[in-house]
Amino acid sequence: MRKLRLPLLIATFGIILVVVLLLRQSSTPGVIAPQPVEGGAYSEALIGEIQRLNPILDDFNQPDKDIDRLIFSGLVRFDSRGNPHKEMAESWAISADASLYTITLREDVVWHDGEPVTADDVVYTFSKFQDESYPGPADLQDFWSEINIIRLDDRRVQFQLPEPFAPFLDYLTIGLLPDHLLRGVSAGALIDHPFNLRPIGTGPYKFDSFIVEEDAIVGVSLSAFEEYYQSRPFLDRVEFRTVPDAQAAYLAFQNEQVSGISRVDNTILDEVLEDPQLNLHTARLPRMGMLFINVKHPVKDFLADKSIRRALMLSLNREWIIQSALDGQAVLPVGPIMPGTWAFAEGLKPHTYDPIEAARILDEQEWELTAGAVPGTDEYVRSNEDQTLNLSLVHADDAQATRIAELIESYWEAVGIQVTRTAVPAGEILTEYLEPRDFEVVLDEIHYGRYPDPDPYPLWHDSQTETGQNYSGFEDRNSSIWLEQARTNPDPSRRADLYTSFQYRFQDQLPSLPLYYPVYNFALDAQLQGVTIGPLFDPSDRFGSILEWHLLARRGAGPTATAE
Repeated sequence: MRKLRLPLLIATFGIILVVVLLLRQSSTPGVIAPQPVEGGAYSEALIGEIQRLNPILDDFNQPDKDIDRLIFSGLVRFDSRGNPHKEMAESWAISADASLYTITLREDVVWHDGEPVTADDVVYTFSKFQDESYPGPADLQDFWSEINIIRLDDRRVQFQLPEPFAPFLDYLTIGLLPDHLLRGVSAGALIDHPFNLRPIGTGPYKFDSFIVEEDAIVGVSLSAFEEYYQSRPFLDRVEFRTVPDAQAAYLAFQNEQVSGISRVDNTILDEVLEDPQLNLHTARLPRMGMLFINVKHPVKDFLADKSIRRALMLSLNREWIIQSALDGQAVLPVGPIMPGTWAFAEGLKPHTYDPIEAARILDEQEWELTAGAVPGTDEYVRSNEDQTLNLSLVHADDAQATRIAELIESYWEAVGIQVTRTAVPAGEILTEYLEPRDFEVVLDEIHYGRYPDPDPYPLWHDSQTETGQNYSGFEDRNSSIWLEQARTNPDPSRRADLYTSFQYRFQDQLPSLPLYYPVYNFALDAQLQGVTIGPLFDPSDRFGSILEWHLLARRGAGPTATAE
């Protein structure tokens, strides 16, 4: 089972804050609320550069992903809670053992050039991940290399997995490519193929042209696709203009060049908040700041004691870490599964900041402070017989991670735990410390990727402690059984129960310490209506409600309504 999941990336990482722009309601008897009408355009300052518009080649470039989200569509989509819904798939059937998935396509889906979507498009798209020349993530290629893709007829495709894997639908959200235009083109040849400069998709918007200035591509123009299989979007046009950073994006808004900003970082956050012409939208990102604890450390055997790990957690003021080190742009996690999703245990209670209780636990475990030691001095440290309660904390050498590590050090030293901080290049944390299990405590981020299914198996199953991603060395048979069953049982309610059991167990055992979920901010013109924002499994998910976005509305009773 361990093969059938992309490894969760350890990289640089919220409860979902959903912002709904309320439609104005009329209090006049007999008059209905304003109704959106077609028309108008939205333009966005997109931070970064456009490289190639191709959904199987956009993993490493967010601007491409954002644009592709509107041009292309997949077989399956996920709602704000991570539940799967039909997109271009009319239906799907899953075998009892979750190893066989049969997809039936809708009959009314056409490409932007008018050609119908068929099973050939599905086979072509997903076979590219099996191609030896595929230039994307190697783990994605490994995942698909073991799957048989079978064309049953014009509208049905079957995916045969080598073993049960309940989260498989996650991998069918990728935008399809047109076989009738690309047949015979290998994955490697797609990199420089003209298709990437004139893409044809099935999404709500179709490619019109690139915006070119001084012989350089500075944006892209899209128009509403009239034959879109769901419903035509209200906005006639969407344009993206690329800018180098957030400050340039805000300047473009002030100069009325754009009506939205793709990412609002701390350099412009205060200005955006004070600007009455902009609405700021915030959502949790699928990343988590984590303190990995080596519970199998050969020398620091006290890390295997869950009561010590609980004391480490209770002594941390995580809310202040978020305010001080992250400028408040994060939210407090409760357990290892993202809140707001179907798998989250709603009754789970967070560990609160309680240094008095932390000190009591350490006293109970016979870790005694040096008599007469003064807090803030080198002598203020606990010991048990000949062993000193000290920890080595590894963190990335950037400003944010360093500030977080400094705060952690101060909190732990306040209860008598001595800390030695080691700052290293971010790229070395995985290869030099986590993978070889050569650490005591590591501060890093888990990146869950854009797959809504939590599947905590790779990080916490006991089979992953030696060579997998269970870097903490957490071995708990109950947890492992629940994780095994949850990734092989296709019944959503049963899976939710299993993950709930795991989360309560994790909260009790604390094999590692969750610190924060970072959030993603973006801003839209206050005149834009119909915007609803759910949790983001990828920043491009901000366009999840794009069909409802509108600038124009009509008010009135029935057929006499007029545009306002």
